[in-house]
Amino acid sequence: MKFKWMVLAVALVSFSGMASALDFGKLLEERINQELNKDKKAQPAPAQTSPAPDASQNTTAPSPPAKQKIDAQQLGFALFGNYSPEEETRIGKQIAGNLLGAVPLVRDDKLQRYVNLVGNWVALQSGRKDVSWHFGVLDTEDINAFAAPGGYIFVTKGLYQRLNNEAELAGVLAHEIAHVTLKHHLKVLKQSSLIGALGQAASNKVKDSDQVVQNLIGNGAEIMARGLDKNAEFEADRVGIVFAARAGYDPWGLPEVLQDLAGLPAKDSRTSLLYKTHPHPADRLAELGEAVGSRLDAVHGKDLPGRFYHLR
Repeated sequence: MKFKWMVLAVALVSFSGMASALDFGKLLEERINQELNKDKKAQPAPAQTSPAPDASQNTTAPSPPAKQKIDAQQLGFALFGNYSPEEETRIGKQIAGNLLGAVPLVRDDKLQRYVNLVGNWVALQSGRKDVSWHFGVLDTEDINAFAAPGGYIFVTKGLYQRLNNEAELAGVLAHEIAHVTLKHHLKVLKQSSLIGALGQAASNKVKDSDQVVQNLIGNGAEIMARGLDKNAEFEADRVGIVFAARAGYDPWGLPEVLQDLAGLPAKDSRTSLLYKTHPHPADRLAELGEAVGSRLDAVHGKDLPGRFYHLR
């Protein structure tokens, strides 16, 4: 019997080859820089020398080109449209493929299956029935977690090894599930689409959704590198602990992870990318404590340390 995580690994690896190096932060940032510098590297095409006009031909100067127009279709989508579940999945799959192009999944079948079981159980509490959820642990010592549209969620091995029980894992996954459920990344991509529409000529109209994915993946890579707005991160923390509590876990699993991360040295190289993509854990703890207060004091979920899968 094949499990969903196996399908995830096969499907995503097809988008890009596996890198042998394990310096995830450096590799990902290099990939992002390539995306962001594409326009800078592009050189204008050399002007073609026109042949001498034939005396018999009309040599009247051509009329000036028509003034470029805003792509009304793209502008309308940016203002009023929404991504279909299929488009969301394709965008997320390609972003996830870029991540796997920088670092592979940990080669531990039991680990990947376990994380998918926990993640899918928590995701059932999110209400996003139109999403097929996929979870994986990336083989890097960096401490971080990522979500992409369409239900693609990754935790690094460095972060996983700091977890003490299943409730903490559920809390981390619930935070990323909240990003997907609330469509945080898609909202940023729509803003980018609006900016692009205002400067795009009608002759450059996007004709199909696959081209939309190709045009947006650069922006998607930028989001993964720079992170979301801090308010989106705070919202994902609040919603995430609710998802974890609904799933029967101790809702304080995520705060316990944040407390652990807040105690790491400021110059720890393993957290350099984390602090670029998320607010500081201490700030997240303070914001979460103020928002939740004592509302969850009566909720008694499970930690399940004995069921937690420990990496060898």
